[in-house]
Amino acid sequence: MEAQKGFVKEEEHLPNEPFTATQMLEFWYKYADRLGEKGHRIMESLLRISDPVVDGSKITHTMPNEGSKIDFDREKYDLLTYLRSHLHNHEISIDVIVNEEIRSKIAFTAQDKYNRLNEINPNLEKLKKMFDLEL
Repeated sequence: MEAQKGFVKEEEHLPNEPFTATQMLEFWYKYADRLGEKGHRIMESLLRISDPVVDGSKITHTMPNEGSKIDFDREKYDLLTYLRSHLHNHEISIDVIVNEEIRSKIAFTAQDKYNRLNEINPNLEKLKKMFDLEL
């Protein structure tokens, strides 16, 4: 016992690498895809309902109502763990706000999907023109 008193545990240093909004969105939607494959459709749709906003290591996600926020909060820890490990930043936090006026951004047609992807990455339009692609 006496020998342990003098032992000081070294402080653990967790990674805190910077990341971009694009990197975060990539892992956010990969996590949503994973949930969908496992049959967790409600949480998958809550992740896809709006794009989260990144401010440093703080992620803000908007929900359409209080019930959705409660459902999201139940699963938030697993998402947070996933993002922290894949983005190598253990200071990431997720804040959820409720906005009753939010509209779902789920894409149904090929054109909707293209428009949605083009919102995320405008370079998609350049590729479409460069290779003379059609939808």
